[in-house]
Amino acid sequence: MDTPDTSASQRTASRNTAKNHPSRGKNAAGGVVHDNVRHASRFTVIGNHLAQHAQLSLLAIGLAVHIQSLPTGAPVGIKALSARFPEGTTRIAAALRELESHGYLRRTRERTPSGQVVTRTVSCNRPGRTGTPDRPKPKPKPPPRRGGTPPRRQRALPPVPQPAYPAPDLFQTAIGVLAGLRRADERLYLSAKDVDHLAPGVATWLERGVPAETVHRVLTDGLPREPLQRPAALLAHRLTAQLPPLLPFRPQEDPGVQHPLQNCDVCDRAYRGPEPGTCAACASAT
Repeated sequence: MDTPDTSASQRTASRNTAKNHPSRGKNAAGGVVHDNVRHASRFTVIGNHLAQHAQLSLLAIGLAVHIQSLPTGAPVGIKALSARFPEGTTRIAAALRELESHGYLRRTRERTPSGQVVTRTVSCNRPGRTGTPDRPKPKPKPPPRRGGTPPRRQRALPPVPQPAYPAPDLFQTAIGVLAGLRRADERLYLSAKDVDHLAPGVATWLERGVPAETVHRVLTDGLPREPLQRPAALLAHRLTAQLPPLLPFRPQEDPGVQHPLQNCDVCDRAYRGPEPGTCAACASAT
């Protein structure tokens, strides 16, 4: 019963006990004992020059660790930090000034291309060693086409005249005029978007008394012989540049009104008219 079993395996002592921990010394009684696990992802390397800084406050050290763990482009202004942590804006502003005075932060004011002035903050994980600031990466450009040339941005069409009274029947006729242009010249093929843009211009011509056949002839006559790169832009230019003037207003005479008799100043014959002058025969002869 008292004979020890020598075949039993000896129990291995745990390294995490205070007795076997490497950091245990003569003054380690009651001190911290580390139970560390190696990180494989989502970790930040912090130097002891920051974590054990003798002059920085605990708030400044913690704030520097937080800033160094953030991705590039994250907001680190006083308002953003005070919304994240319970400390107020006064204490956070003082901690930022501490980090700036000891070289852990560099804050400069820059003007953007739009004219707005913003504060640019650069976090330094090792003061005194200047590297390349990790600025936000620009957005990747779209891949080029198979031909090797990037896609060109479509330019907007020139403006066209607008009718004073956009009546539905005018627009219906205008759409018919535009849709029939390709019958005269296949180069004048227009998309539905082009027709929607050009229809108000054609309606303006119709509103001014121009027949639909005349509008069709104006848009199709005298076209250049070379291929048309933007037929809709050419038609928009013609609708604007060759727009006819408004017809003068002529009040229609009431057929029931009988004008007084007048003597013609040329043949002295009597005729009816609103004012003295010449009769219709003498007026047409001159």
